[in-house]
Amino acid sequence: MCSTSLADCVFVLAILLVFAPICAAFLLLLVFAAYYVLIAPRLNPLRKLAGPPVRTLFGNHMSSVLDPFRSPKTHALYVEKYGRNVRIRGLGPWDERLLPLDPVSLSHVLKNSTIYEKPWQSRRLITTLIGCGMLAAEGHVHKRQRRVATPGFSIQNLRALVPLLLDNTCSAEDKGVEIDVCHWISRATFDVIGLAGFDYHFNAIQNESDELFAAYKEMFETAVSQGDGFRTVLGIYFPLLNVLFPDKRAKTVKRCQAVIRRVAGKLVQSKKARIMDDEKSGAAPTDKDLLSLLLKSNLATDLPPDQRISDEDILHNINTFISPDMQTRLRAELLDIVPSTPTLRLTTDEIESLHVALSNLPYLNNVTRESLRLIPPVHSSLRVATQDDVIPTSYPVRLSDGSVSDQRSIRIPKGSFVHVPVEALNLDKGIWGEDAWEFDPDRWDRLPEASCIGMRFSMIEMKTFLYILLTNFEFAETDKKIYKANVVLTRPYVSGQFKKGSQCPLLVKRYKADVS
Repeated sequence: MCSTSLADCVFVLAILLVFAPICAAFLLLLVFAAYYVLIAPRLNPLRKLAGPPVRTLFGNHMSSVLDPFRSPKTHALYVEKYGRNVRIRGLGPWDERLLPLDPVSLSHVLKNSTIYEKPWQSRRLITTLIGCGMLAAEGHVHKRQRRVATPGFSIQNLRALVPLLLDNTCSAEDKGVEIDVCHWISRATFDVIGLAGFDYHFNAIQNESDELFAAYKEMFETAVSQGDGFRTVLGIYFPLLNVLFPDKRAKTVKRCQAVIRRVAGKLVQSKKARIMDDEKSGAAPTDKDLLSLLLKSNLATDLPPDQRISDEDILHNINTFISPDMQTRLRAELLDIVPSTPTLRLTTDEIESLHVALSNLPYLNNVTRESLRLIPPVHSSLRVATQDDVIPTSYPVRLSDGSVSDQRSIRIPKGSFVHVPVEALNLDKGIWGEDAWEFDPDRWDRLPEASCIGMRFSMIEMKTFLYILLTNFEFAETDKKIYKANVVLTRPYVSGQFKKGSQCPLLVKRYKADVS
């Protein structure tokens, strides 16, 4: 009996020795989780701010804030009920965020980029798709990439892109009465970015057979737009999940990236070799595409080695890159500058003259800027505080107990997320007036210019597309209902046809001048 009891004791002791560490670890994890879910949120100073309630422990406000169909009314309601600096809930009770709808507060966040960086979650999502280009890079890496890229976006270099834009927009043919404008503009844009960006012929207007075009299109249209949001979030926090148990989206992205790295990688090496050969022979460089200019800038002798960017980073930066009355008014302005020579036979001087004319058309400039204001491509962004900070405010700060703070500032702890509401500021009636949700290009007659790297490229592209399209075609709405969706970028979709991808069908007919 004694020996049996001793054996039992030894067995129990062995079990305890094996499972005790596991139990202790589990208990520690449980305590850790309970602290972050139940205790830490109560100590967060952002909890003192007024904000919308949540119905459940893991409830959040992400859908109402991120969905372009709901967000304009949501933001207006928040300003009315909670003021211009609002506390919102992110992914869980540990994720209290600041939603600054105060221009002064938001300006402080965006100007202090070393304090407020893109969080690692956003950078990982971007990096898994297009690598660590300027969209994902932060700190000295971003500064280095921006410095090398800036010469490629000079006015002189951008003017040389006009003939490329004209050539491709003129290649588009009338495909019928009802046309999915989103589809064809996307194909034309691929051609323009291919030629102007890195001297590559996608020939997307003619067909969709190019493997690089097909890889980009499938990765962004299918993998990103049609992906499972919850599965994507899990993949961000647990990247090993996509390695061990990849879903359809992860497999598609991996396959497309392999094609992009192979084709674009060869392109980078080829152009780099050509630039170095030209420098050795003393020949003047002839390539004017942005990739060549980027490589040339990166190889400049006056650029210190520690400020150069690698070929891999350059490859990543390749990846980065209507009412009848208004149509009539804009078309009239555009027709006044149409040269007598057919577009495809314009001389260099005539193209230069056309570029200057397009740049100086006031209504065209207003229409492009108002379009970007009303439907910003980037709906919103996210920043994380890398240190404790105090954010200034220009409006009174409302608190969760219903009172108003005497201080014109908000204390934000390190690690807190700040939601950057691009669309909210663009549609804010307190800033733009009661007609903020309406399309009114004339408002820009009294507003200053604003710009960033790549902005001039986008404006030239938009203006040239509008010039070609409106001097050749007339557009009208169909009976299909179109809505906006936030899928990395804000894209148009036909109601009930989300799985078919971005669509914007319009009735299109040839423009015929009234000769009477």
